[in-house]
Amino acid sequence: MAKISKTNAARLLDAARVKYTLVPYVVDENNLAADHVAEQLGEPIEQVFKTLVLRGDRTGIFVCVVPGDCEVNLKMAAKVSGNKSAEMIHVKELLATTGYIRGGCSPIGMKKPFPTYIHSTCSNFDYIYVSAGVRGLQICIAPQDLIDVAKATVVELC
Repeated sequence: MAKISKTNAARLLDAARVKYTLVPYVVDENNLAADHVAEQLGEPIEQVFKTLVLRGDRTGIFVCVVPGDCEVNLKMAAKVSGNKSAEMIHVKELLATTGYIRGGCSPIGMKKPFPTYIHSTCSNFDYIYVSAGVRGLQICIAPQDLIDVAKATVVELC
């Protein structure tokens, strides 16, 4: 098997002495959806979390980490983040804002630290998956370790 290159997110986890596993999967450029990733990993969709970047009308950019089968509730996201309203940033803004591309956006190691909120169901699992920062690679990590490293707040988002 080919050696897996460490991503910036993985290096940050190493520096924090956090246990994790890098798990590669086959990328389908025409289907970057979480259900495809979950299928490739052989894991339940609710255990594969996606990283969404939003803009609030008061606080600016913030991050929501939600299960793959969940659509973020924009009203809930706005409320927990101290905003009246919030919307997803345009995909064209993602790389410049976070340093990541669509389908490879990790909640760890963005260009700047943004307020991060993770859906409460993460605590239902011994481990969850989030993007490692590139398409085709996931991080398998204990939810509390992700919460600690990403300085995430556990909330209801769906």
